[in-house]
Amino acid sequence: ADTAELVGQKLNEGKTKQIFELLDQPGLVLVQSKDQITAGNAVRKDQMEGKAAIANKTTSCVFQLLQESGIKTAFVKQHSDTAFIASHCEMIPIEWVCRRVATGSFLKRNPGVKEGYRFSPLKMEMFFKDDANNDPQWSEEQLLEAKFCLAGLTIGQCEVDIMNRSTVAIFEILEKAWATQNCTLVDMKIEFGVNVKTQEIVLADVIDNDSWRLWPAGDRSQQKDKQVYRDLKEVTPEAMQMVKKNFEWVSERVKLLLEPQASSRVVVLMGSTSDMAHCEKIRKACTSYGIPCVLRVTSAHKGPDETLRIKAEYEGDGIPTVFVAVAGRSNGLGPVMSGNTAYPVINCPPLTPDWGSQDVWSSLRMPSGLGCSTILSPEASAQFAAQIFGLSDHLVWCKLRASMLNTWVSLKLADKKLQACSL
Repeated sequence: ADTAELVGQKLNEGKTKQIFELLDQPGLVLVQSKDQITAGNAVRKDQMEGKAAIANKTTSCVFQLLQESGIKTAFVKQHSDTAFIASHCEMIPIEWVCRRVATGSFLKRNPGVKEGYRFSPLKMEMFFKDDANNDPQWSEEQLLEAKFCLAGLTIGQCEVDIMNRSTVAIFEILEKAWATQNCTLVDMKIEFGVNVKTQEIVLADVIDNDSWRLWPAGDRSQQKDKQVYRDLKEVTPEAMQMVKKNFEWVSERVKLLLEPQASSRVVVLMGSTSDMAHCEKIRKACTSYGIPCVLRVTSAHKGPDETLRIKAEYEGDGIPTVFVAVAGRSNGLGPVMSGNTAYPVINCPPLTPDWGSQDVWSSLRMPSGLGCSTILSPEASAQFAAQIFGLSDHLVWCKLRASMLNTWVSLKLADKKLQACSL
């Protein structure tokens, strides 16, 4: 209640939420959920006690996962049980739908396609937000011709490409996360906005149990999402209890998506402390993926017994480990480690201009039975370690996936900027 007077006028109201300005925080808004559930363009509409809190909890967790992965979103932080704070955006009036499995309206629009057909790559669809016409499906051409202008940004080919790519990446991240709970993310609807302050396109609106289809163990009969409500023959108190149970199940489960599924560790071994700067780059990059990184000094030439003792220490505590060997001149460290451990070893030699082209062969030409890889860039060696851990820990994988998207978007925007200069 003490923040009540800081909430300004209502900026917008939808079927399930209200948006308020925040007087003390310009550029930010309050997104307040309502205890209402609707289906079929609000043809069916019911109060569901506690829905606001359930939806808010769900969307806050989902946005936290995406935010921590590195996806740009409007979400700032959860404010209360039923509201969160977000950047003020002008919304792009399109629902971006991404599908892994064919079901629902896709089957009606594409007769002959059986339910369960899997899309690889993912299937993207767009629907124009227009209640009067039941949100018609739009083509990319229609979207481009609409020439939407929001917060001073005109939605052209570049912006559409960015939103398309982002939708796919966001789906893949949430799909990977839900798979840890043995749930299939079947399809999903998201919306984008243009941040009023930065003119950046960001994931906005909400992602909650109204936004997707979720099938535990890939089994439609166990569906946990809003489809359960849409499918009700008639709305009875008992039926609404069942719907609420499903929504609660999802809001509890979604918290688990933020938990790492496996432990991981990178151990960087350096021949001497003169390689410290090189190793610090590896550690910094590991930290950005959320992977603990330990630095040790040992020389396989001058103290092989100590090298093997250090190796045994990290093999013996059960934490999955990738070793990175950093040794200049002749790299004895990586090959000796690689021949004596079943864990992966990455050589990351700090090459110098004078002898580098000779020295590198000590990391490349191995006796038989050694499987170490060699990566010259310290950041790239950490990335490769992250890719290994990403196979078993979705949080690491999600950071890699978001980073790939962000790199792609940066190139796209750099090209747009250059074209604008050249005109």
